[in-house]
Amino acid sequence: MNDIENGLIEQLPRADRQRLLAAGEAVEMTLAEVLSEAGEPTRHVYFPMEGFVSLVSRVDAHPGLEVGMVGREGMLGVHVALGVPVAPLHAVVQGPGTALRIAVAPFRRELGHSAALQRNLGRYVNVLMAQLAGSAACLRFHLIGPRLARWLLMSQDRAQSDHFHMTHEFLAYMLGVRRVGVTAAAGALQAGGLIEYRRGELRVVDRAGLEAAACSCYLADRRIYGLSIGRAPASAINAA
Repeated sequence: MNDIENGLIEQLPRADRQRLLAAGEAVEMTLAEVLSEAGEPTRHVYFPMEGFVSLVSRVDAHPGLEVGMVGREGMLGVHVALGVPVAPLHAVVQGPGTALRIAVAPFRRELGHSAALQRNLGRYVNVLMAQLAGSAACLRFHLIGPRLARWLLMSQDRAQSDHFHMTHEFLAYMLGVRRVGVTAAAGALQAGGLIEYRRGELRVVDRAGLEAAACSCYLADRRIYGLSIGRAPASAINAA
């Protein structure tokens, strides 16, 4: 856990950082593991060190739609810092990895002791709000291809890898579209030499080309993060 850090923890003063780390434990997040359910009491918060989590909104009997993503730049359970005891969204592990898990009671104690943590999480709430609002606008106004390119870039930033295991069915679920639409969009990206996809294994081949193909929401996400937190996600900078 000392080698792979979380951006929010990384920016804390040394004493605050050590106390927060001591309050939690390193856990493995496994693929498709559900970390929280909308409307259910929150028992733990998570600071991903590797891997990433999809925030999914569900309406009626529909399977759901990804409206946000949390990786090593952020935290799952930030609503607890606002005094809200229940989760607003379904959270499922999309990229396996390690996270710092802290029970709600000790997390609240550390939050009360650290003005820096309060400040960092306040800024992160702004980032998350912008991401949620941007997802709604992106779904309404942008085509599947550019949205898929944006999603792959966001996943690559958080996974710190150019290789993912995912199916067309899963991508359709995340983007809220029919499988045939994802198949056509992924095929176009592959024909353009931007990705390689075979039997559920996807690899980003041309990062710069994928950025050019993505909708404007990707750069907007990075811009709001930089303005709020003070820098863009480190993995995005390294990959760009």
